[in-house]
Amino acid sequence: MLLKDVCSGNVVVCGAEASALEAASLMRRKHVGDVVVVDDPREDGVPLGVVTDRDLVIEVLGKGLDAAKTTVGSLMRKPVIIAHDSEDTALVIERMRSHGVRRIPVVAGEGQVVGIVTLNDLLRVLVSDASALLDIMTKGQLHEQHTRR
Repeated sequence: MLLKDVCSGNVVVCGAEASALEAASLMRRKHVGDVVVVDDPREDGVPLGVVTDRDLVIEVLGKGLDAAKTTVGSLMRKPVIIAHDSEDTALVIERMRSHGVRRIPVVAGEGQVVGIVTLNDLLRVLVSDASALLDIMTKGQLHEQHTRR
């Protein structure tokens, strides 16, 4: 399955100069657990990194930093791990595994962010596919029972 059919277009972005406090406020307002840091938040920016709610807790609160003075640019993981909307989900799952990330910004065209794919998104697809396979098996068994009486 292609990533463009799985990823969420509801991606929240900010610039690298945004504070951790601003990022946390954005996450709260938009009901998300991450922000994609982009080169230009006013346009379809190119992703530079990702900051998660966990990053804010561990790196800012856990270290006693001032959230109003700490920039997301100093918190984001570099280099940013990205995926293209035309990629197969299997490739993205492998990329997530090899880099140990649960979220990947999705880009199109010239590298502009168009979405984000999360571990939850991919698990939802895999569970749905597994359920469909189970239905096929069950229906096959029922068909065999009716035809071989």
